[in-house]
Amino acid sequence: MTVTKMSWRPQYRSSKFRHVFGKAATKESCYDGVPITCSVQDNNFCAVNPRFLAVITECAGGGAFLVLSVNHTGKVDPHHPRVSGHRGNVLDVKWNPFNDYCIASCSEDTTVKVWEIPPHGVLKNITVPWKELQGHSRRVSLIEWHPTANNILFSTGYDYQIMIWNLDCSEQVIKNPVRTISHHADVVLSMSFNTDGSLLATTCKDRKVRLMEPLSGNLLQEANCKTHKASKVLILSNMKMLFTSGTSRWNDRQIALWDQDDLSVPLLAENLDGSSGVIFPFYDPDTHMLYLAGKGDGNIRYYEISSEKPYIHYLTEHRSHLPQKGMGVMPKRGLDVSSCEVFRFYRLVTIKNLIEPLSMIVPRRSESYQDDIYPMTPGNRPALTAEEWLGGINKDPVLMSLKPGSQVAQSYSEMNKGLGNSLDTRRSQSRPGMLQLAYIQDQLGTKDGKEDSGHTGEERSQTAVSNGEDLALCSPPRTENELRLKFHKQQEEIRRLRELLNQRDVRIKQLELEIKNVKNSQPQSSL
Repeated sequence: MTVTKMSWRPQYRSSKFRHVFGKAATKESCYDGVPITCSVQDNNFCAVNPRFLAVITECAGGGAFLVLSVNHTGKVDPHHPRVSGHRGNVLDVKWNPFNDYCIASCSEDTTVKVWEIPPHGVLKNITVPWKELQGHSRRVSLIEWHPTANNILFSTGYDYQIMIWNLDCSEQVIKNPVRTISHHADVVLSMSFNTDGSLLATTCKDRKVRLMEPLSGNLLQEANCKTHKASKVLILSNMKMLFTSGTSRWNDRQIALWDQDDLSVPLLAENLDGSSGVIFPFYDPDTHMLYLAGKGDGNIRYYEISSEKPYIHYLTEHRSHLPQKGMGVMPKRGLDVSSCEVFRFYRLVTIKNLIEPLSMIVPRRSESYQDDIYPMTPGNRPALTAEEWLGGINKDPVLMSLKPGSQVAQSYSEMNKGLGNSLDTRRSQSRPGMLQLAYIQDQLGTKDGKEDSGHTGEERSQTAVSNGEDLALCSPPRTENELRLKFHKQQEEIRRLRELLNQRDVRIKQLELEIKNVKNSQPQSSL
């Protein structure tokens, strides 16, 4: 007699991210009064790194974007200085992943410009870029940095070309890209790299999804699915899959999953709803979580990706009554690991002129560091130089740990501080007024260094600086009591200064009387 064992499988999946929830920031922790652009381009319009937040703004005559300190929340000054060197509307901005003070922007004026942001923020309007890239014949709609090679930038526009730029050169104006990819017959809608940057996936207005080698420009695969019109694409590198979002044959919003080695037929296609806004996908390879944020929607859906069928597992969604126009995403090294934050969005809410941070949190009772949800993640050090990548070398990114107290990769700009200072000096001599600004910033940096000399390295790393001032001085009061306290402090300071002025006036009068007495006594003594 044989006994057969019956296998039992639960109806639910066991997942540590099953109860992830979205926590929207309070009004005091948002950025209020930001004139967000009215452009209809299907881009994110926002870029974030651990130091700064950049958002494209509406302006008259040319294009501009705003750069704010991440920690300087609250009401934004309507006359805050901007980066305003483009002659046409700015369509996209992206921070350099290896330099928190370097940002690239593209515009309707057919140029791509790379800017250096001062360490203390934008103190005055910046109009002269570090590099200007001139090669496109029509407006440039999209830019992307290479994920592992330093100073390699990709751009594409309405001339249907993808251009690769090497910024490691002495010229301030670069007119010739190192390579041009011409496989597209229409406007490129999105670009995505795999982990080491050896593959590039694109979606195009001609409905086709293309997978190519960015260095050689060779087209590896091309998907032409008549039932799915893709608008955005992501390479899920650790899964060897491609994810696309777009519309179905009946104009329903649809998502699809593709095998990276075979793009003939999608592995999975699923309709979401009948709305018309473009869906922006965001993928976290550390947690295998996929976030879908629709343009004009108030909700964000999130899923977990697996390598086995059914591949995509719906978790839940975050709902808000405020619609979003675009989204910025904080790099993993800028997250708050003490609260188990695994992802952070910056939602652009145009109807309120508001930028709202939204944290995705894994609920845990323990307050200690959670190793299982924070594996080693790509840091801010490049794995390759531009010359090495152009020479045909591909490398995986340099990883770092998010555990507090561990060795954190330094900013690449800090490693090359001497080079940056020399460049700043040369540029300041060519720009009126910039020499004085550089001197003031150097003095502020020296002052901060002296004040922090008695503190530990950990305390120094936690001290945030915005626009050359301590955040305790420049950040707006968050409550009515704080406002009242600051008002009383200012009144006391004003009274003290008035008393000093009165004392000096009295002293001046005394000295004037003494001088008169001395003058009057001199002729009498001579007689």
